[in-house]
Amino acid sequence: MRTLVIALRVIGTALLLTGSLLATPAAAAEGGSARPHVDVIEVNGLIDPVVADFVTDAVRSAERSRSVALVIQLDSPGSVLSGDDLDVLAFRISHARVPVTVWIGPSGARAYGGAVRIVHAAAITGIAPGSHVGRFRGRCPLCPPDDPLRTQRSLSASAAVRAHAVDNAAPTLGDFIVGLNGHPVAGHPNLSTARVVTRNGNPRLAPTVDVRFAKLGLLPRLLHTVASPAVAYFLLVAGLTLAVFEFFTVGVGLAGAVGAGAVVLATYGLAVLPTRPAAVALIVLGILGYAVDVQAGAPRVWTGIGTAALIAGSWMLYARLPVPWLTAVLTVTGVALFMLAAMPATVRARFSTPTIGRESMVGEVGLATADLAPEGMVRVRDALWRARTNRATPISSGDRVRVAGVEGLVLQVEPTEGDAGGAGA
Repeated sequence: MRTLVIALRVIGTALLLTGSLLATPAAAAEGGSARPHVDVIEVNGLIDPVVADFVTDAVRSAERSRSVALVIQLDSPGSVLSGDDLDVLAFRISHARVPVTVWIGPSGARAYGGAVRIVHAAAITGIAPGSHVGRFRGRCPLCPPDDPLRTQRSLSASAAVRAHAVDNAAPTLGDFIVGLNGHPVAGHPNLSTARVVTRNGNPRLAPTVDVRFAKLGLLPRLLHTVASPAVAYFLLVAGLTLAVFEFFTVGVGLAGAVGAGAVVLATYGLAVLPTRPAAVALIVLGILGYAVDVQAGAPRVWTGIGTAALIAGSWMLYARLPVPWLTAVLTVTGVALFMLAAMPATVRARFSTPTIGRESMVGEVGLATADLAPEGMVRVRDALWRARTNRATPISSGDRVRVAGVEGLVLQVEPTEGDAGGAGA
């Protein structure tokens, strides 16, 4: 399993390198703006390899274009990067050739756990009223011994400013950028982002810089989305459920293709997140448990086993990161309803006959639509049926068959051996 996770992360890195062609980090070419400019990027959600590459590219672009500053608009519940990778990212931010600043906003945003490392590494920090920062106990080489953010508590904006955990409170991004004016930064001249103007007899600060926004490209954005705990979990369960649906409806169609795509995306997300392999195995067992009783035609002991395994796998899926309870409840409930109600009805409709009294079909002649060795599909009375033949007499697709018996929804058939009889196809 560990080898598989490493391989998936390598594949994901290759996809990110390809997707970087679609990204728009701090976009303009060098010297493309007559006025000084400030670059702004948004970092939302967990800090994962996609976000780390995005921030690194933005820092590099800001350095090339000689930005006045790079502003990271931060709203993150934590990080799924390893400690070493987070150290590298923090070092890149703190040693950038342009001042890298962080604004925790807009109102309601938070910077928790590993995201605090980004706050520590920034040259200047601000926070919007209504936002929070803290809940960090991890390692931090750059943190002072009396760091107010090394706490399990969540600090409000006012508390963070009073504790000097951030430099200032700024209700909007524009206020934060204007507030950078005259702020001293080690290794850089005092920042110049505004000037004093008089309007209606009142002095006020007016920005003197252009603001350039950048966001993740299409492919990196997709990978970042599927690497969130709720989305990766839902894609895994939905993909496995669709695979079971495709199996019982016989064929490779839209449901199978969508299910396969969902499982592939979920696999990338699970490889990035701190996933427990045993929990993934429980989720797979849960779906297979339901499938066993769908085959049996009625809920039995395997339905209970499947439900228990699915609940346990959902609860234990991630280390340090819970699956959102609402997502887990809705997903488990949806799977149970689908497997216990929708699937049996679908199977009955798929393989039922339009006439009443299946025993009357004994002796009917039909056409094999797939090889029977010993199971496959036949068409009798213009309806598709699952059929079974004797292993000693396999039947090829296109051969005529005669119904010898009926067992539930399965027809027992035999070759016609050249008998004259109207095929029901």
